[in-house]
Amino acid sequence: MTAALATSNEGRRKSVVTALLLAPTALWFFVLLILPMLVIIVFSLGERGPVGGYQAALTLKQYASLGSRLAAFKNTIMLAPAGTLISVLVAYPLAYFLAVKVSPRWRYGLLVLVVLPFWTSLLVRTYAWMFILSGKGLPALLAAIGFPEIQMINTPFAVLLGIVYAYMPLMVLPIFVSLEKLDKRLLDAAADLGSSPLRSFLTVTLPLSLPGVVTGSLLVFILLMGEFLIPSLLGGGKIFFIGNALVDLFLQSRNWPLGAAMSLTLVIVMLVLITLYVRLTMAASAGKSRSLP
Repeated sequence: MTAALATSNEGRRKSVVTALLLAPTALWFFVLLILPMLVIIVFSLGERGPVGGYQAALTLKQYASLGSRLAAFKNTIMLAPAGTLISVLVAYPLAYFLAVKVSPRWRYGLLVLVVLPFWTSLLVRTYAWMFILSGKGLPALLAAIGFPEIQMINTPFAVLLGIVYAYMPLMVLPIFVSLEKLDKRLLDAAADLGSSPLRSFLTVTLPLSLPGVVTGSLLVFILLMGEFLIPSLLGGGKIFFIGNALVDLFLQSRNWPLGAAMSLTLVIVMLVLITLYVRLTMAASAGKSRSLP
């Protein structure tokens, strides 16, 4: 009886200690995540004030008005996944080359060159692309060799190019880490069992590096869903993302309830897409792992 009581007291003491240790994190989680989300929900159920801002109400008409910003949703849903996919296709060979083909002596130096653009402002780098894609940049060069009147700036192509350039380092780093940690003995074993280099890559390297691909894709996709600078500058006001619509609603139109409804809808769409992506990727990874030679 005494031993059981002592065990129960010890368990309660550990629970109290655990709760105290987690309390600061829980407080920050509530203040920085839950509380702002609650404010957004309350704002989304309100109305625009006579001079803008928020006016207390209990209505769903802001959600019914989301169709007025359908173009922003359409562009974001199309270009953000496309930019993420292109970033994967570009970053994976680069990360593979750095992690597998380059000697350790040069590996990290080259990796620094990949992330070097992050040391400068995204605004400056995007303005550089505006010059490259404008009439005095690549279009002028193409016109000089016989391809006149090619429009690059203010197009979806320009936005995608800016997206891939800006966020590719975030894709390279997690894929590089996954590939660098790959046990090379698995590739040797696959070769001993008669696998070709291509089959070894598809059945060993690719499945084991999928966690890095998933991590990089989530990093890039989440940032792209809220992106507004690149579409604004390289899209020239013609390619709107949800981020551009939110800037307009909160800072210019001052329609905070509609902006809050749009923000909450964006969060829900992101959660759905990310959940589907992770499940499909993990299922594909499990299937490839079962097919190891």
